[in-house]
Amino acid sequence: MGMENKQQEKHPSNSSSSTMLRVLSLLLVFGSALIGRVISHEEKGEWSCDSDLDIRVAAGFRPGFITLDGHADDWKDIDGFEFSLLPALDPDDENEYKAGKMTVKALHDGHDVFFMVQVDGVYVYSKGNNNKCPSVALMFQVGEDATYHRMGGCKEGADSCTNKTCKGHEVDIMHFSIGNAIPGRLYGGNPIDNGDGNGGDRFGHLVDLYAWNPHCRYLDGLGPPGSGNESSAQNNWKGAWWHSSFNVHSGFVEEDSPYASDGQKGTYYFEFSRPLRTMDRLQQDAQFTIGGSSKMAVAFWYPLDGTPWHGSGHYSIDCDWVPLDISLGSSMLTKSTPSSSVNASSVFALLLSVVSLCASVFVGYQVFKPKGVPFTPMENL
Repeated sequence: MGMENKQQEKHPSNSSSSTMLRVLSLLLVFGSALIGRVISHEEKGEWSCDSDLDIRVAAGFRPGFITLDGHADDWKDIDGFEFSLLPALDPDDENEYKAGKMTVKALHDGHDVFFMVQVDGVYVYSKGNNNKCPSVALMFQVGEDATYHRMGGCKEGADSCTNKTCKGHEVDIMHFSIGNAIPGRLYGGNPIDNGDGNGGDRFGHLVDLYAWNPHCRYLDGLGPPGSGNESSAQNNWKGAWWHSSFNVHSGFVEEDSPYASDGQKGTYYFEFSRPLRTMDRLQQDAQFTIGGSSKMAVAFWYPLDGTPWHGSGHYSIDCDWVPLDISLGSSMLTKSTPSSSVNASSVFALLLSVVSLCASVFVGYQVFKPKGVPFTPMENL
C-alpha cells in the first residue's frame, strides 16, 4: 500500500504572495520527499493476489459507546475480524508478521465512524523517531477506478499526475506515526493545521492524505499545480494509541517518555474516529453511507530488530480491498419495535371495541326491551 507520508508545517504570513510561496515550498519539499522514498515501492516480478473473498469489517450501530482514548476496554464486547499480516509488496505466507495477528473492529453512532486496530507486538518506542516506532494507516477507495494495488493505480508519473489525468483513481489515507504522540492523548485534526487548510498534524503526525498512486500522494488541501486545491481542506480524523504493558491509566505527559520499558510483550491499540460525511469538495475524502458498503485496507509498520522501517516495508491485512459495511444495526430494531407496539395496540383496541359493542348491545336491550304488564283478573280488583 505504501502509505508513507510527510507532515507539513506552515507558519503565519502577512501577504498573499508569501502564502503562495509557502504553499509552493511545501509542495516542492513534500513532493521531492515522496519521490525519493517511493523509488523502492516497486514489486519484484509480476503482481499476484489471492484475496480471501469472505473477509469483511462490519461497523454496527452503537451510539454513545466509545470514548476515544486508545483504551480497548469499551471494545471488549464488539466483534472484530482477525487478520494475518503479510508484506504489502510480497504477500507470501512465509513472510508473515511473526508477533501475532491484527484485529480490526468498527462501529458508528450515526454521525461518526470508529475504528479499533489492535496488533500484538513487543513494546518499542523511540521519542521523535517515527521510523523506530510502530505506525498504522487506513486507506479507503474514493474514485470508482481506484485499486488497492499501487494506491489508486493511476499510471501517471509524479510530474504528470493531476486531478484530471488521474480522475477516478483517488484513495483516502489516514496515517498515524506515534514517535511524537503521547499514549492516550488525542491527535489528528486541530485548529492550527485546519486553519492552514490542510490535512496535517504538527503535534502527533496523525495526518489526512489522498493519493492517486505511490508517487502522487499529498496532504488534503495540497497537491500538484493545477489540481484545484483550496484552503478549505481539513484533517477530519482523530485518534489515540496505547500498549497493554502500560501500568498507568490516569494519563501520561511528554516527560514520561518512553512510557514503559522496551521489550515487554503485549498488544498495541490504535483507536480512530471520523465523521461519516465530510465537507470535502475535492474528491479527497471517502464518504460513508449508513446501510452502505465501502472498500478499505489497513497497513502496519514495525521496526523489526530495532531497524527503522521504510515507507514501502509495511504489512497489510490483505492483498486487495476489504469490504467495510456501515450497518443499519439497531436502527432496524428501532423501526421494528414501534411496529410491534402498534400491532399489539391495534389488537387490544379491537378487542376493547368488541367488548364495548357487546356491552352497548346488552345495555340497549335492557333499556328498550318490551316491558310486560302483569295480568290481574277482574275479580281481584
